[in-house]
Amino acid sequence: MNDIYYMNEAINEAKKAGEKGEVPIGAVIVLNGEVIARAHNLRETTQQATAHAEVLAIEQACDKTGYWRLDGASLYVTLEPCPMCAGAIIMSRVERVIYGATDPKAGCAGTFMNLLCDERFNHQAEVLSGICEEQCSQLLKDFFKELRLKKKANKPNN
Repeated sequence: MNDIYYMNEAINEAKKAGEKGEVPIGAVIVLNGEVIARAHNLRETTQQATAHAEVLAIEQACDKTGYWRLDGASLYVTLEPCPMCAGAIIMSRVERVIYGATDPKAGCAGTFMNLLCDERFNHQAEVLSGICEEQCSQLLKDFFKELRLKKKANKPNN
């Protein structure tokens, strides 16, 4: 199996989020060639600020393995991790992070800043970006375009 296959699994999760009215971001965690966790954003559904795809997938993977350390695991996510998610990745010792679209406003895997490779932490993750970037980016563009159209349609006429 390769990075594109697993990123497509994350894209499928992102689509589930979009269908629920959530920002379409999905993540899967792979260990020893097996998907051990899959999640998508649920912030709006749960009204929990921490319900990002990466955090939910990390929690699920820890439950599955029975251990908080995810040594040897790879996390595939459709959007570059934010500061909170990057922190969770570092703390859970995920080995590799593979993401699709960059996030110039909050990306902490090399775009806005790079927490995942900062040698001041006791753990760093290998980062690979741009896998299925166009598909991941288009999901987000379409979602926000539709959101703007809905807001415009619901605006009272002046």
